[in-house]
Amino acid sequence: MSETNMRLLVVDDEPIVGKRLKQVFGKIGFAIETYTDSVAALAAMAEKPFDIVVTDLKMEGIDGIEVLKRVRAMNPETRVIIITGYASPDTAELADREGVFAFLAKPFRLDELKQVIYRAMETDGLKA
Repeated sequence: MSETNMRLLVVDDEPIVGKRLKQVFGKIGFAIETYTDSVAALAAMAEKPFDIVVTDLKMEGIDGIEVLKRVRAMNPETRVIIITGYASPDTAELADREGVFAFLAKPFRLDELKQVIYRAMETDGLKA
């Protein structure tokens, strides 16, 4: 099963996260780019829109909430999924107010993330 050129961006300061997600989602047909640096990721987003952005919450420099705000400002259609090892009701509530699509606590199972991404695609009528 392959997706129709869905563009997925992953921002996580742990390189292994991007590497694993690239393998998994690349195999099922996503055009995926991964970044460990949120500034570089935002620059890539400014150049070309992504359908879905998966971002870590706690990162050096620009954190996940700020990534979320900037993505929403650049392209309100983009679905943003925040992943974090520091889940708290406060951050979840803040992310919710800023328009996050989903909030996943680390460690998450890959199929958990896959389900959320498929749900994001369906919500936007992105799925072929």
